[in-house]
Amino acid sequence: MSVSVRIPTILRTYTNGAAEVSGEGGTLREVLQKLDADYPGIGGRILDETGKIRRFVNVYVGEEDVRFAEGLDTVTPDGVQVSVIPAVAGG
Repeated sequence: MSVSVRIPTILRTYTNGAAEVSGEGGTLREVLQKLDADYPGIGGRILDETGKIRRFVNVYVGEEDVRFAEGLDTVTPDGVQVSVIPAVAGG
């Protein structure tokens, strides 16, 4: 399955400045594995040492926050957009 992955500004150093890259995989886990293979190191910024999505990173498949879906096992249909969004804090 081919998908597009939106990359936040803070991680674009891994993608040579690209705001959106193509990815492949039937699940979010597979997409992120391929993303890290194509852009070494980016996976470690999205996933923690245990392989879970980092606490302050939000990931959407289409319009759905994967934390409220199947997490890394969320299905990524062909053509869907995956968005990686760092959490914003302030006060």
